[in-house]
Formats: sequence, C-alpha cells, structure tokens
Amino acid sequence: MRRIENIRQTTKNRFLNMYELEMKSDTGKRSTYFVASRAEKIEDLKISTRKNTADGVIIYSVYKDEDDNQEKLVLIRQYRCPIDTYIYEFPAGLVDDGEDFKTAGRRELKEETGLDFEPINAKDMYTKPYFTTIGMTDESCGTVYGYAKGTPSKAGQEENEEIEIILADRTEVRRILEEENVAIMCAYMLMHFLNTPEGHVFDFLEI
Repeated sequence: MRRIENIRQTTKNRFLNMYELEMKSDTGKRSTYFVASRAEKIEDLKISTRKNTADGVIIYSVYKDEDDNQEKLVLIRQYRCPIDTYIYEFPAGLVDDGEDFKTAGRRELKEETGLDFEPINAKDMYTKPYFTTIGMTDESCGTVYGYAKGTPSKAGQEENEEIEIILADRTEVRRILEEENVAIMCAYMLMHFLNTPEGHVFDFLEI
C-alpha cells in the first residue's frame, strides 16, 4: 500500500486548488500524485480531516406541470469550460461556510432556476455525501430530493453563468440521454426516472 509522506499546495484559488502528494510504496518506490480539491488549505483536505463532509449539493427535484399534469425533472443545460460546450446536469452548487448541504440545496435551486424547493425526508443512505470523481479529487456531494414549484427564472444566476432551465418529461429525458452530453451522476438518475411510473417517482427512497 502506498503512503503519503508529504503534501504540497500548488495553487491558491477560491473554489478549486491543486495539491501535490509525495507517495512511497511498501517496497520503497516513490511517486507523485496530483489532487484537485475544494479545500482552501492542506488542513481542510479530507486526507487531513478524515471526514467526508459535503463540498456541494445535487438537487433532484420534480416539477408537476399544471398544464399537462405531467411529472417533469428540473434540469439545467450549462456551459462548462473543460469541454467548451453545454452539458445537461441537475441543479447543484457548493455549500457555503456554516451551511449544511440540505439548506444549500434550497438556496441553489432558487438561484439557478428561480423555483422554490419543497424537500422530502429520505434515509441518510440516499442523501449523505458521496465522492464524485475520486481518481482526481476528494470532492463529495450530498443529494436532496423534493418538489419544485413556481415560475422558472434566471434572475438569481450569476453573471458568468450560462444556464438554461429545463423541465424535462420522460420523452425529453429519453432524447437527452440519446443525443446530449450528460453528467454521469445525472444520467444514472435520468435512467431511473424513465422506468418509474407516474406518481411513484420517489418510491425508491423508501420514505
């Protein structure tokens, strides 16, 4: 098993930083590993704290369209720099200092979509923080589930955000999966939504 002998922070940014890990194996072989993290300093890395606290939150929200009485998922289509194009995702965001991820979910949905969020209770195993892309980052995100209501609006979006608000029924969800770029965490849940009968969208949470 490799051991971490030293950690060096190589950037000092607000939202994302790079860390260089000096590694040594049981046979004495040395190597270097690079980690991206939301942590602002070495002491905040999960390597240091040994705690899986949520850096961000993902919002799985269902919108009941009064016009056609269909269940629709609230999605966003957002420009992302690493791929220089747009991708479909669930509304999501970072957890502010002193904020729990469930509160962050309500705030982020309002900011990104203008919709109000009514959370439902779900067991911890469905909501607790899970790691996103563990091969390159220690980032983890909690998930909140519930219903969205109101009128979609971009008024709360930041100036540098390029976000389109999508209310997707099952036909549109299928098209998105077949034709569009989709974040993998979102894609798995869209597949689940496709195979869930109307009115039973949250049955899997064992509420």
